[in-house]
Amino acid sequence: MAGWRPGFTHLLGDRGGLVLLTVLAAAAVLVPVLNLLVPPTAAFHVPTYLVSLLGKYLCYALLALSVDLVWGFCGILSLGHGAFFALGGYAMGMHLMRQIGTRGVYGHPVLPDFMVFLNWKELPWYWHGFDHFAFAALMVVLVPGLLAFLFGWFAFRSRVTGVYLSIITQAMTFALMLAFFRNNMGFGGNNGLTDFKDLLGFNLQADGTRAALFAASALMLAGGYALCRFVVNSRFGKVLVAIRDAESRARFLGYRVESYKLVVFTLSAVMAGVAGALYVPQVGIINPSEFSPANSIEVVIWVAVGGRGSLHGAVLGAVLVNYLKSYFTGALPDAWLFVLGGLFIAVTLFLPKGIVGTVPALGPGRCWKGIDAATTQLTRLFGGGRTQL
Repeated sequence: MAGWRPGFTHLLGDRGGLVLLTVLAAAAVLVPVLNLLVPPTAAFHVPTYLVSLLGKYLCYALLALSVDLVWGFCGILSLGHGAFFALGGYAMGMHLMRQIGTRGVYGHPVLPDFMVFLNWKELPWYWHGFDHFAFAALMVVLVPGLLAFLFGWFAFRSRVTGVYLSIITQAMTFALMLAFFRNNMGFGGNNGLTDFKDLLGFNLQADGTRAALFAASALMLAGGYALCRFVVNSRFGKVLVAIRDAESRARFLGYRVESYKLVVFTLSAVMAGVAGALYVPQVGIINPSEFSPANSIEVVIWVAVGGRGSLHGAVLGAVLVNYLKSYFTGALPDAWLFVLGGLFIAVTLFLPKGIVGTVPALGPGRCWKGIDAATTQLTRLFGGGRTQL
C-alpha cells in the first residue's frame, strides 16, 4: 500500500488524466444506455454501428498508450507494436473460431472452416486449449509478452538503440506478416480468422454484446492509463526518463539499463496484445494485414499528434486521427494518405510537443505570437517573405 499511495497522489494531480478517466467512465455508462434504452427515433440515440466504431477507437487508443509508454518515457521508438496488437488479436480470434463448432459452413465440430477447406486432418497442437476463454485470455497476455521479452533480451543486451532498433522492430513485424500469410501456418492465411458467432455465450451481433464490449474497452483503457501513470511517476519511471535523456550517464551511475528497458518494453507489448484482443470481436475479423509495418508507423503518428510523453495525449491523438481517417476515407478516399502525411509533417514542424504539449502553452497573450511564428516558418519553407497578420 505504501508503494501505491505516491502513484495515486500523482494521479490526483494529473488534470489531463483525471479528465480522461472521467470521460471514459461516463462513456462506459452513457454510450450503452443511449444505445440500448433510448429509442432509435430519439435525438440522443447512439446507433449500434457507432458503438462498434467508438469501441475500435478505444482499442487503438490503448495501443497508442502502450507506444507512448516506451517511446515517450524511455526513448524506445518501436515501429513494430502492430505485431503485439495482432498477436493478441489472433489469440482472441482463435478462441472465437473454436466457439463456432458445427455452426460453420462445413459443420465440422472441431476444425475451423478454413482448415476443412485446406484438407487439414486434425487440429494443430497450438490450437488446443483455445476452446476455453481463460486459456485464450492467458495467451493474449503471454504470447505478445514472451515475444517482446525475447526480442528485447537480445536487442537491449546488444545495446541496439536509435534508428537501428526501430528498423529491426519493423523487420520483426514484417517477418510475422509474411509468415501469417502462409496457409500452412494454420492461421487462415490471407483471409485470416472471421465469421465469429459468440463470446462467452453471447451473440456478437447483438446490441447488448457490442455495448458490453465498448464498456469493457473503455474500462480497460482507463485501467491501462492508471497503470502507465503509476509506472512513470514511480522511481522506476524516473529511471526510464533518465535513460531516455542520457542513457550513457544512467549506465555510468550503475543502473542496469537493459533490465529497465526490457521490463517496460514487455509491459507495453502486453498492453498492445490486450488492445488487439478487445479489437477483434468488435470488428469481426483478424488477418495478416494487421502486422503491416505501415500500421505500426501510423500508431507513432497518433502519439506524435496527441503529444509524446503525456499519456493522455496519445489517447487523444489516436481518437482524433482515426476519426479523421474515417471521415476522409469516406469523403476523399484517394486523399487520405496525403492528409496523414501532411498532418505528420505539420506536427513535426509546428507542434513538436503535440496537441497536448502545445495548446496549454499558447495562452491568450501568446496565441497570436504562435500563429505568427507558424506563418513565418511556412513562408521561409516556401521561399517567400515574412507574412504579416
